[in-house]
Amino acid sequence: MILKVFVYGTLKPGERNYPIYCEGQVIKTCRAYTYGYLYHLNLGYPAMMSGDSKVKGYLLTFAEEMALKKLDKLEDYEPQRSPQDNQYIRQKLPIYNVTGEPLGEAWGYLMTPENIQKFRGTFLKSGWWTDKDNPREPWEEYQPPDD
Repeated sequence: MILKVFVYGTLKPGERNYPIYCEGQVIKTCRAYTYGYLYHLNLGYPAMMSGDSKVKGYLLTFAEEMALKKLDKLEDYEPQRSPQDNQYIRQKLPIYNVTGEPLGEAWGYLMTPENIQKFRGTFLKSGWWTDKDNPREPWEEYQPPDD
């Protein structure tokens, strides 16, 4: 069974965790967005919380649902733990393509406002995060090849 995950940080194509957790597992990549508030944390990666701004990223379609266990481990999320004991919370999010058409729901990882404050999150008004000093191309123009 396939698995759909919305990514906005280190799991995006071109970012540091994509080769480790996604390469060879993703069967489709699509530029997409959801609604929330995006922050850069002092830990060197982003977090999103619920909100009404666009958070830009990618909808990744994995061939195997088993990929979710590896992603949960990366995001320090365990379904059996209480939300305050997880770094991120995994939940279903409504996803849209760049023209605003609904793409259905996908898993995404959000952080509580308390954790964002704890990790000194800086709000990213653009809704886009990268750890590259000079991203090759802006989100609106960059289209990775479909896997």
